[in-house]
Amino acid sequence: MRILVTGATGFIGAALARWLCRRGDAVRALVRATSHTAPLQALGVELFPGDLADGDRLRAAVEGCELVFHLAGAVKALRARDFFPANADGTRRLAEACARASRPPRLIYVSSLAAAGPAGPGRPRREEDDPGPVSAYGLSKLAGEQALRALADRVEASIVRPPVVYGPGDREFVSRLEGMVRRRVVLQAGLGERRYSLVHVEDLCQGLLAVAVRGRRVGPGGSEGIYFLDDGEEHTWTEIARDACAILGRRATNLSVPIFLAVAAAAGAALGSALTRRPSILSFDKLRELRQAAWTCSSERARRELGYLPAFPLEAGLRNALGAG
Repeated sequence: MRILVTGATGFIGAALARWLCRRGDAVRALVRATSHTAPLQALGVELFPGDLADGDRLRAAVEGCELVFHLAGAVKALRARDFFPANADGTRRLAEACARASRPPRLIYVSSLAAAGPAGPGRPRREEDDPGPVSAYGLSKLAGEQALRALADRVEASIVRPPVVYGPGDREFVSRLEGMVRRRVVLQAGLGERRYSLVHVEDLCQGLLAVAVRGRRVGPGGSEGIYFLDDGEEHTWTEIARDACAILGRRATNLSVPIFLAVAAAAGAALGSALTRRPSILSFDKLRELRQAAWTCSSERARRELGYLPAFPLEAGLRNALGAG
């Protein structure tokens, strides 16, 4: 199968490209001129220069493909409005390119749990819940979903909303967690226990293919064709830190950072970004997400409709991600 992957130089996209190549698929990657593409070239991936701002290049990129996995987007930005050109407008252009192809490919949009919003007390997010994003990033990913829905009569598409994704090569969640454990202090923003859903990148890859093969398509409204993919459990931050400490053979203190200190850190990061014109992952927008008590979701629909069965529970997944087994 010929498959286009956008965002193939990122953590998830690179893992998906490797996974598809192992399956024997012909993988094409949409890459910008500044992208580091050596790992993709080593896999034999076809490199297709272009980006989400160029509709003509997108139309050429999707031509001849049977399937498109859309992972490219902005995860940090200098200003709230800067998330939307890539996450909303770029998704719209890609969907339009698919619709205009001689044989429109199936499109799988990798959105985010942030588009759905945090969970309420004691109840994980489900696909049928009304979205309630709390950050500009989440709003922009939801806008991408809405752009896709607007073309639902012309493009066969599904939406996947992953929670925290981790695995080997993860330079965000795993790298930061490992760094805190090795410094023997694991930080949390705000008081009270935080709860999270997680998914190992290998489980996400097999789930994405299951959505592509067996998933239902989205329509202009409703929740059909939307899927959460996780490891099947909710995890407290304390549990995550405990498992990481056990794997790394370290003891660490869990420390709750008062919100006013987290705000001060975000303000410092914002000032640094303004001076350097380089966005930081630590921002007021990210702080709005970090303050939430629960980022949890249920993958029951994916299990029921797709036969999705994750292979990495938390301890095994962290051991794999940390290179300990």
